[in-house]
Amino acid sequence: MMKKLTMFLCLACVWVFSLQAQEAKTFFKNMPDSLSPLLTAVNRADFIDFLESKMKAEVTNRFGGKSEMTELASDYIRIQMTPQSSWQMKLLATSDSTKVICIVSTACAPACDSDVHFYTTDWEELPSSSSFLTPPVMKDFLSLPDTVMDYEVRDAGEKADMLLVKADLSAKDNTLTFTFTTTDYMDKEAAEKLKPYLRRPVVYVWKEGGYKLRDTSYK
Repeated sequence: MMKKLTMFLCLACVWVFSLQAQEAKTFFKNMPDSLSPLLTAVNRADFIDFLESKMKAEVTNRFGGKSEMTELASDYIRIQMTPQSSWQMKLLATSDSTKVICIVSTACAPACDSDVHFYTTDWEELPSSSSFLTPPVMKDFLSLPDTVMDYEVRDAGEKADMLLVKADLSAKDNTLTFTFTTTDYMDKEAAEKLKPYLRRPVVYVWKEGGYKLRDTSYK
């Protein structure tokens, strides 16, 4: 009986250690420098130490600027890399109980635009199309009917010639939200003309090893 109990406790310790090892901070610390050009390995470790010590997690990055980790959870990290750029990481479970890492990098100049990438826990990049995410397209955000006769509205629609979106991972759940930002780089008058034809942000939820569309309803 004692041997069985000892074995159970040993297995439980291994299981707990395995869970801890699967936390986002562990993979973040082990991220290759090639995927973190602005932050050194020391920067990444300092972020964790500062936040876990209830301190402001601000470091001096490779280029002499300031970067700050603003959120740290077991499966989520957010960093304000520069005043104009941010970085988010989310640890996601697949259907076979393995993990994948989703990274969202956002730059604002001044309109924000994001890139979304997926990696294994060994930091090998995975294809995002089909298996993990089908990104939204212009018509998911802007619905301008062909019957619109207002010349100014149609002209404004033609000015929205480039899809810019801001992506945000949630720290609280497994949603990924895309917000239309094309109008932020347009002139104010044209952007106002398009307001009645804009849809809500596009929301995906992580299910069965991939992001599935949840909400594309109108405002």
